[in-house]
Amino acid sequence: MSDEVPIAPVIYDGLDPLPEPKGVTAEVGEALVKAARQSKRAYEAARKPGMPLSVLSNIVREAPLGSLALAFLLGVVIGRRRAR
Repeated sequence: MSDEVPIAPVIYDGLDPLPEPKGVTAEVGEALVKAARQSKRAYEAARKPGMPLSVLSNIVREAPLGSLALAFLLGVVIGRRRAR
C-alpha cells in the first residue's frame, strides 16, 4: 500500500456569503459598458465589405463634394418637414 493520501475536493457545507449590493453608479457603469460593446460590434459588422457603412464610406471617398451636397439637401428636406 502507498502512503500517499488521495487528493479529494474540499467540500463546504456552509452557506455562501451574500454578495455585496452594487451601487446605482456601478450598475449604470456596467450598463454603459455593455451598450458600448454592443455598439462597437454593430459598427464593426456594418463596416465589413458590402455592408451599408462600407458602401457609404466608399461613395464619400470617391465623390466627397457630391456627398456633402446630398447630405445638405437631405438635411434641408428633413428640417422643413419637422418645422411644419
